[in-house]
Amino acid sequence: MELKTARLTVLLDPAKKKALEQLCERQDVTPSQVVRQLIRDYLKQHGAEWMPSGSAEAVTQEGGSE
Repeated sequence: MELKTARLTVLLDPAKKKALEQLCERQDVTPSQVVRQLIRDYLKQHGAEWMPSGSAEAVTQEGGSE
């Protein structure tokens, strides 16, 4: 679990933003949660290793800790 956060600004079409917010509300998740999951999936898909802030273990492309 990440202990620190960094801000990422994303510009998108207002209609897409509204649709995302409405869908997230129906699914009881926040748009931020959806974006964070998309980023984790993208990193995994491309074999990127990353270390969650506050963690001593890197996450591998298989999704596990080393």
